[in-house]
Amino acid sequence: MSENGETCLPDRHRLPPMHLDSDLCYHSLNARDSRFDGQFYVGVTSTGIYCRPICPTRVPRRDNCRFFANAASAEQQGFRPCLRCRPELAPGKAPMDNVGRVAAAAVARIEAGALNDAGLDALAAEMGLSGRQLRRSIEREYGVTPVELAQTRRLLLAKQLLTETQIRITDVAFASGFSSLRRFNHLFRTRYRLSPTDLRRGKPVVAGGDTVTLRLAYRPPLDWEALMGFLVGRGAAGVEAIEGERYLRAVRIGECAGWIAAAPIRNEAALRVDVAVSLLPVLTPLLARLRRLFDLDANPQAIYEHLNRDVRLRPSLSRRPGLRVPGAFDGFELALRAVLGQQISVKAATTVFGRFAKAYGEPVQTPFPALLHTGPRAALIAEASLEELAALGLMRARAITVSALARAVCDGTVRLEPGVDPEQATAALKELPGIGDWTAQYVAMRALRDPDAFPASDLGIYRSLGVSKPRDALAASESWRPWRAYAVLHLWLGYGGG
Repeated sequence: MSENGETCLPDRHRLPPMHLDSDLCYHSLNARDSRFDGQFYVGVTSTGIYCRPICPTRVPRRDNCRFFANAASAEQQGFRPCLRCRPELAPGKAPMDNVGRVAAAAVARIEAGALNDAGLDALAAEMGLSGRQLRRSIEREYGVTPVELAQTRRLLLAKQLLTETQIRITDVAFASGFSSLRRFNHLFRTRYRLSPTDLRRGKPVVAGGDTVTLRLAYRPPLDWEALMGFLVGRGAAGVEAIEGERYLRAVRIGECAGWIAAAPIRNEAALRVDVAVSLLPVLTPLLARLRRLFDLDANPQAIYEHLNRDVRLRPSLSRRPGLRVPGAFDGFELALRAVLGQQISVKAATTVFGRFAKAYGEPVQTPFPALLHTGPRAALIAEASLEELAALGLMRARAITVSALARAVCDGTVRLEPGVDPEQATAALKELPGIGDWTAQYVAMRALRDPDAFPASDLGIYRSLGVSKPRDALAASESWRPWRAYAVLHLWLGYGGG
């Protein structure tokens, strides 16, 4: 056990951010072990290039290797990203991979673009810290400054856009989070020793088109079928849909609206994501939301080996080793769905949720007949009367809860965005009328990405474990820490919970 009471994963599956074992890293590099993809990077002193541990190039000599916990650290030391293995495609780290909670929360916000439009002091103030405190926390855990992390993230996204798309370089710069084309060109040349135009290698550049296509990598396996079934089965008609293997969704972030379509790429541990060009101005937060929605930063091998110690979970684990915890594209939307699902069936809750999306979402133009409008917006529901909410199929008490939730999200009393502390957020949720521990824990599982969240009063959990009280379910779940949310998904498979 660690000092904070969390169960430590074996070192072969978890590398502390600033304490890499060089021998273990080199062994993983030799084996091209995909479990470590995104967990560390190797800088090769003879070439000045840094790579992922799965890079297909010849493994360098041991004395030419330097190992880094993140891409920003490698770039800080003057290494350039490999053009073959492409570090910008590496999956990220799951919540339990990070040691410092404050630093991990801040980095989640930075990766979602928090420093693109505001400074570090503004982010620190949101987290109740001074800019100096936040900077020192991140430097201690990650070895680089917050600005260096944000800058590397922008440059790697730009590199991906230059490699995978044909959009104009000006659009690449702004979509990656740069506020100035001149600044983008200067940093790109300085850091990577080539210009954005050079990287394109003669690819034709087009100004038009209504779609941008990108890849999002993950650590295999990924149970895409189960993930899609869960999301769309609990989503809203008109907002989400399945077309073959593709997941479709109408999207609004800030003032930008559009759509996305995602599907697995055959024989590759990555998703192909088509994005409406109208969403380019919010591409950074959009990609961060999609990674959370599909739980792409999970480490399924580590989760499997930990949970497989319990014989009760082994049958489901053997059938579905790549089961993920479905996330949430929008925190309020997920919390609303959880409230509407209290004490009624999944099907009934989904029907009511669809009514809310139709009434309080906004129309959007898409090439898919099944996508008609975005999800319900908190601001619109907060302005609605209780009578209007009840008319959608709610008892008055539930309408009061929905109204209180929308108002709390709008005024900041409840925050459900990336990087929020799950304990604080769930405590704030339970202060609202009609929201208890089940709803708060369900929101923590999916919207707040807490891998150890556990709705102990869930009936599906009771049936699967053969218990009838929350304390008995909690006692039975102790050995699953810190991955109880994943255990819940396996318990729900046969009971239609959630």
